[in-house]
Amino acid sequence: MLRTTSNIREAIILAGGLGTRLKSAVPDLPKCMAPVAGRPFIYYVINYLRNQGIERIVFSLGYKHEIVERYLHDEFSTLDYDCAIEAEPLGTGGAIKLAASLCKSDTIVVVNGDTIFEVDLLNLAERAAASDSICTLSLKPMLQFDRYGSVVTNDSGKIISFEEKKWKEQGNINGGLYLLKRSLFTQFEFPDRFSFETDFLQNEKFRYLLSAFVDEGYFIDIGIPDDFQKAQKDLQRPALDLSKIDKDWSLFLDRDGVINEDKPGSYIFNPEEFRFMDGVPEAFKVLGERFKYNFITTNQRGVGRGLMTEEMLHTINAKMKKGIEEAGGRLDAIYYATALSGRDPRRKPNPGMAVQARRDFPDINPSNCLMIGNNISDMQFGRNAGMYTVFLSTTNKEIRLPHPDIDLIFPDLPAFVKAL
Repeated sequence: MLRTTSNIREAIILAGGLGTRLKSAVPDLPKCMAPVAGRPFIYYVINYLRNQGIERIVFSLGYKHEIVERYLHDEFSTLDYDCAIEAEPLGTGGAIKLAASLCKSDTIVVVNGDTIFEVDLLNLAERAAASDSICTLSLKPMLQFDRYGSVVTNDSGKIISFEEKKWKEQGNINGGLYLLKRSLFTQFEFPDRFSFETDFLQNEKFRYLLSAFVDEGYFIDIGIPDDFQKAQKDLQRPALDLSKIDKDWSLFLDRDGVINEDKPGSYIFNPEEFRFMDGVPEAFKVLGERFKYNFITTNQRGVGRGLMTEEMLHTINAKMKKGIEEAGGRLDAIYYATALSGRDPRRKPNPGMAVQARRDFPDINPSNCLMIGNNISDMQFGRNAGMYTVFLSTTNKEIRLPHPDIDLIFPDLPAFVKAL
């Protein structure tokens, strides 16, 4: 189970590949945009990083970069990101160097836009800090070495050598995910165009700057045709079956329009304005029995706008919690976002509140989480956090299935509970 990291906040995604080996399946698209389980593959890369606590991403783009830029603008408008565009191919090293010039953090994660390696970034960051390396590699135990070659380390993680291994010989390969200090490019002079793997990682004079650690996380590389086909199944979430929900599941709910009567175009300013929707407090008795955890995740921009105080928000939430508990239910935590900026990582549809919940409750099973809300932003939040989603049509009767961000629709929370 992945843990979220609080000290590594920024990433580079190398997304300028052509996808030569996928041309027959993905004509005229950058490789990262290859369709996998109904979405461009880069969607999964972005949300893997965000659910590890990454809050800002720099995309290194080249081939048909305008396609990726349009997708990011349309589908990730609330993501804090920037794009580094190669006017001509710069090699992996040149691409990283250019993207790093747009980064703000001292240490950044570097990943490939055509690869997912589900590394425990918190563990990697802790080990990298202990090794005091300028670049730390994540190694994947694998049988195939046609692409990466094998990496040999000592007990402290320092790299001893890169070895060319025979096909299907067991060993640890470079999984293409790095923790990199930006000081590399101020401490040493690199040309604008160079290979990160050959000219840096495999260069003997830089060996003392490197460390590497093995991670058993899920790995897929869609640049390999077999992996591209495998990803279609691996990343396709099974249909939501309410009968399968048990105490291994966690529930996330929006507040206004789900638990209490909404106030369209405005906010609930005080406890007197907070009124439960019919049957909701009693519904929480069933939810408390069925789910391991019950969380509220609510956008409350009224606080950020100065229309109400954070103390008043706490008073309103206390009334909600008391009413639920008096009906025999429970809330395990209430998370809220008050930021004005839509790019704030905590504001839905960004997954920051779910990331915080997983930090606070490490035994949450990320695969068994459900988000219930009455806005599409709630549904996008659920999807971005890797959850199943249930839409309540309390304030919007026009939404219909099928919808890419919605699994099931109910008229209200009691109707959902009745279906459990």
